[in-house]
Amino acid sequence: MKKLLLASTITALTLTSVVTAPQAQANNIAQSVCEYVAADDKKRMRSFLKSNKLKIRSIFDGIQCNGQNLLEFAVAKNSVKTGELMIKKLSKKVVSANLASLQAGSQPFADAANSRVSS
Repeated sequence: MKKLLLASTITALTLTSVVTAPQAQANNIAQSVCEYVAADDKKRMRSFLKSNKLKIRSIFDGIQCNGQNLLEFAVAKNSVKTGELMIKKLSKKVVSANLASLQAGSQPFADAANSRVSS
């Protein structure tokens, strides 16, 4: 009886630790990406995504910075380099859905978005 109780406790603890680890890692990834966009650090953002085997297209829908998607956050922080990188890497459909907010930002955002949608 004690062995069964011990085995079930160990199993429960193991499963609990496995379930919570990915969520903590996802929070760290989102926080890092938001920091790189806010700092307009294109080089470190690319390096971070590559080292974690991630793509902008795959994480774009899941990450929000201050309640905004990554493109809107880049416009708000005037992060032209990282914003243009994201515009180039995202699909035309996503860029056209965010076209109004991109055109409300500075001219480099509008130019990059217009050329991406029209190509």
